[in-house]
This record gives sequence, structure tokens and C-alpha cells, in this order.
Amino acid sequence: MMTPPRLPYELVAAPPGSAEDHRQKVLRDARDRAAERDRELESQVSAFKEPRERIEIWERLHALHLPRAPGHVLVRVIAKQTQLTVGQVHEEQQRRAGTAAGVA
Repeated sequence: MMTPPRLPYELVAAPPGSAEDHRQKVLRDARDRAAERDRELESQVSAFKEPRERIEIWERLHALHLPRAPGHVLVRVIAKQTQLTVGQVHEEQQRRAGTAAGVA
């Protein structure tokens, strides 16, 4: 009994469809991610969003948390990139500190 020849791993593991289909899907996905990031960046400075929401968007986009220290260098960066005042960022820090203190 003869066994059929084995296919190379690349052919077995390849996604269905042609290489061009895959390339188009990768490009489409990249465009979708870029468009979503653009929407998030717009929301981050939207006057219709509360400071808390803008800061949360900033945190999500940068995968960082709002620093606890009022003098932290990121406080000014966050204020600038969210179009908030440093005072508004400090208010959010205080709000979070109060929430954390209430839980502890």
C-alpha cells in the first residue's frame, strides 16, 4: 500500500485563499486599526467628553496609567494630548485617589 506524499507544512498551515487574498485582508485590517486609532485620537480631545473619559482614552491608546504623583512628567503630556488643563488632570488624580482610599 502506497501512502500519498506529504505536503510541506507551509501549504498545510496556509490560510485558505490565495496569497493576494491574504495580503488584501492584512492591508484591510491595518486600515481598520488605523481608522479606529484616528477615531480614538479624536475622542481624546473631544469637548463632548468628560476629562475622566479623555484620560481613559489616553490611557488605552498608550497602554499606560495616569500617574498618581501630581508632579509626574506625564501629567503635562496627558494634559496637552487631551487638551485638558494640568488642573483638570490633577482633579482626576484626586478623584481616583479618593476612590481608591474609599475602597481600601
